[in-house]
Amino acid sequence: MQVPFNKPYFTGKETEYIRQAVEKEHISGDGFFTKKCHQFFQEKYGFPKCLLTTSCTDALEMCAILLNIQEGDEVIAPSYTFVSTVNAFVLRGAKIIFADTYASHPNINPEEIEALITPKTKAIVVVHYAGVACDMDKILSIARKHNLWVVEDAAQAIHSYYKGIPLGSLGVLSAFSFHETKNIISGEGGMIVINDEQFAKRAEIIREKGTNRSAFFRGEVDKYGWVDIGSSFLPSDIIAAFLYAQLENLEQIQQRRHEIWQTYYNGLQDLAKTGKIQLPYLPDYATNNAHLFYIVCNSLEERSALLTHLKSQGIGAVFHYLSLHKSAFYAHKHDGRNLPNTDKFADCLLRLPFYYEISPQAQEKVIETITKFYKQ
Repeated sequence: MQVPFNKPYFTGKETEYIRQAVEKEHISGDGFFTKKCHQFFQEKYGFPKCLLTTSCTDALEMCAILLNIQEGDEVIAPSYTFVSTVNAFVLRGAKIIFADTYASHPNINPEEIEALITPKTKAIVVVHYAGVACDMDKILSIARKHNLWVVEDAAQAIHSYYKGIPLGSLGVLSAFSFHETKNIISGEGGMIVINDEQFAKRAEIIREKGTNRSAFFRGEVDKYGWVDIGSSFLPSDIIAAFLYAQLENLEQIQQRRHEIWQTYYNGLQDLAKTGKIQLPYLPDYATNNAHLFYIVCNSLEERSALLTHLKSQGIGAVFHYLSLHKSAFYAHKHDGRNLPNTDKFADCLLRLPFYYEISPQAQEKVIETITKFYKQ
């Protein structure tokens, strides 16, 4: 039995909604299904304003433009994240100041942040790894004290909460992903959430290539023109149609993903109790949206051997991020600080196969294969 790492889940309505989008003869951006998706997010999570984008990367790039990040500005961010988190700000000229994670979890450690703040610091970017919330009270308190913006990279964090508050609604801006590896998918795709009214109108303009086209279509201006910088960040309504079919099934998808997550957690408990592996840690202020399931091995050599063993059994496990502060592109720009927890997760974290239609038999095979490896 082959067990792939990921397999996109289709609810059954995607192609029907795509057909409807085509029949409405508006398949470019901001059509019928785009508006339906915006309405869904605003009603379900109370987001003041949200705009679908072609990717989470584009949503993050919009955040950097909206905050007017410029050459010489500094942005504090975790090193254990995908390159898009920081590349969006590097593109505007910012220097990234990398912070370490907790020892217990890959999220940014707030205790690291304050010592990194200088007069050049403009923003703090947090990443809710595996959909588990960062300690936002501490981070927002630091930001208020130093008059800094907070941006949430909520790529993995749909339908997850911090003390009952939806992730994506705590920072001034936030970005979500609907890539095919996420809980809710559209192949590629993302969304920016604007939680501060001062950025709402400009976000529309930046997303529409620097024009006030959205205001024109609402009848607020008699013609539209070039009024700001921007790019083509809005997705086709075909992508939105696919996404809306997924959103209609959000609760069902989440319930199934929680079952999968819990099966792994229960099945690997004995290995964790004996110190063979570390399982995901959930702080009491955070919910678990079951985005992914990972284990942490005790060394890079051990993880490599386990990966080889799983692959030999037809199981598609994968590691995750490499330390960005050690990357070929940014190592010479980093200030030389050691980030030991980041490096530990880069060397030792291993993600297990996780998708809606994974069978109990497939999960059992994964659990048994890992257990046998450690018993050897």
